[in-house]
Amino acid sequence: MDTFWIYIQLGFQHISDITAYDHIVFITALVAGYKLTEFRRIVWLVTAFTLGHSGSLALATLGIIPVNATLIEFLIPVTILLTALVNITRHADKATAGRAWTSYIMATAFGLIHGVGFSNYLQSLLSAEQSLVVPLLGFNLGLGMGQLIIVVILLTLFFVLRKIAHVKHRSWNLFMSGLSAGVALILIQETWPF
Repeated sequence: MDTFWIYIQLGFQHISDITAYDHIVFITALVAGYKLTEFRRIVWLVTAFTLGHSGSLALATLGIIPVNATLIEFLIPVTILLTALVNITRHADKATAGRAWTSYIMATAFGLIHGVGFSNYLQSLLSAEQSLVVPLLGFNLGLGMGQLIIVVILLTLFFVLRKIAHVKHRSWNLFMSGLSAGVALILIQETWPF
């Protein structure tokens, strides 16, 4: 049980580490396009992302799928940029079931890319471990918990801004998505593999 708890903490620390801000920026972009009243959709969206990255993290860590670290480091900011652009161009009043499923599929696909990105870090931690199941499960749980805390912080911040400064969702979305897109463009330029 000690190993499990250690890996929960490591997963949580990895997602919440400000020096690994690309994951925080992705969660920000993922959530920015949704209103506070869409909390259930946000939870499903983050869950879809978590399932995607948990699956690819396990497969990459176990050596079942190959990892091209250079390509993955480039694709992570691309996922941020695409998510931000979808938010900016989507009309909030046109919420449909089809849009929800498209968002879940996109979040899962982008989770697959992010999971492979996490695998290099996890592989370096696991070199001395005999069994991978417990550390892998703990690390994924810690990542998931960290993501949910980031979501709660973002939604709380928006709630406060809405109540105090009367910030509209469209303004919040444009600002947070624009900020995320800007960070993504810088990261894309820094990780350009071609």
